Amino acid sequence: MRLLRLDDDGNFSLVEYIGKSTPPYAILSHTWGADSEEVTFKDITDGVGKNKAGYNKIRFCSAQAASNSLQFFWVDTCCIDKSSSAELSEAINSMFSWYRNATRCYVYLKDVSISGSTGIDSTGNDLSSQRTWKLAFQHTRWFTRGWTFQELIAPTSVEFFSVEGERLGDRTSLVQEIHEITGISVKALQGSPLSDFSIDERMLWAARRQTKREEDAAYSLLGIFDIHMPLIYGEGREKALIRLRKEIKEAAKVESVAPPPMLSSKDEESPPSPSSNIPFPRDPDYVARRSLLDQIHEKLSVPASRAALSGLGGVGYSLTA
Repeated sequence: MRLLRLDDDGNFSLVEYIGKSTPPYAILSHTWGADSEEVTFKDITDGVGKNKAGYNKIRFCSAQAASNSLQFFWVDTCCIDKSSSAELSEAINSMFSWYRNATRCYVYLKDVSISGSTGIDSTGNDLSSQRTWKLAFQHTRWFTRGWTFQELIAPTSVEFFSVEGERLGDRTSLVQEIHEITGISVKALQGSPLSDFSIDERMLWAARRQTKREEDAAYSLLGIFDIHMPLIYGEGREKALIRLRKEIKEAAKVESVAPPPMLSSKDEESPPSPSSNIPFPRDPDYVARRSLLDQIHEKLSVPASRAALSGLGGVGYSLTA
């Protein structure tokens, strides 16, 4: 993945990392404006785009990351080269894990403001300001978008900020409000594994969310169901959802295979005696039946699977076993 960093000259640059070499980083969650407003991968590499409205979000994320002692951060508008379909596909299939692995996730709400306060209570709390932003928080566009669903669920730390960059709270302190707005289970918001919730329940949480490209209604849920699949932009929403459901169904089949029973410490110390043994060592002159062995290995690759060999006496299935 590519990460942004603020250089000494005040410009942002991109640095690419692979696998375990990736340093701690912050990640931005936001809603996109018009494409012309957002800073792109090309803008960053060309050193332009500072006059775009979306540049403010990058500056915000950089400053917030620095305040949390993080040198690197990730923003989807400019850290992915979307001109490469292969890179875009890899990024979308990796997105959930990128948010999950982030040290901090900052949610920038451009339609939530803390300005316009008019009163302070006896303890010094600005109640009118709080009422203003909480009302806007309930109706923010961020809770209606498809991609922000996984961005709410995946990270360990999710913090919400107003358009002014003021911290409003986090997923823990605002859990009840978020639950009432989205219908997402409080347990899921508190970090319970998504596998604890049924497929239908997770689908329901996403049902009213919207995406700019219709296929993204399916692609934005890949991480929610822990699956991967190729992207086919142009296939339409329904076909994308059909493929998604097929992948979910296939994954559920694999998960439904019961794992082998755990051995107790007693079993490990005293394994049961075998009911029978092949009464001869491996034959050094045996010519392997490679195609048959490949079929056996394939069938036994699924956990807790069994295979039976049968045939006329003397054809060699004991040696094959």
